[in-house]
Formats: sequence, structure tokens, C-alpha cells
Amino acid sequence: MPQRELQGWREFFVLYPFDDRHRYHKPAALIAAVVGGKFEERIEFLSPRPQPVGYSEADARTLAAFGIKPEARKH
Repeated sequence: MPQRELQGWREFFVLYPFDDRHRYHKPAALIAAVVGGKFEERIEFLSPRPQPVGYSEADARTLAAFGIKPEARKH
């Protein structure tokens, strides 16, 4: 690999590092799907999305259903 390409990959991984969701959770969910589980249910179980502060779970799910990503409320 040329030095220039290596430097490009280094910069890419600094900007977009692999996190646990990509390194561990997605492969585990994929294996669960292969043996009969549902991928989306497994990935949600393994790495749930953080709930916005100031909203109930029902509120957050309703907003998500409409494609809205709320900002945290200030109390």
C-alpha cells in the first residue's frame, strides 16, 4: 500500500472510528438473525438508542415514528 493511501486511511479512521456497535453488536445481531432471530430486534437490544432527556419513552417513540429527532429539553 502506498504511503499516501495509508495516510488517507489513518485520517478516515480518526474521523470515523469503529465503535462497539460496528465492531461487536452488528456482527452479533447478524449471527442471531442467521440462527432464527430478527436482526432489527437484536441490534436494538444490544445497542439501544439513547432516550432524549425530558421525554418519556412513549414520547420518544412517537416522535421517532414521525422521523423527528428531538433535542433534549431543559428543565
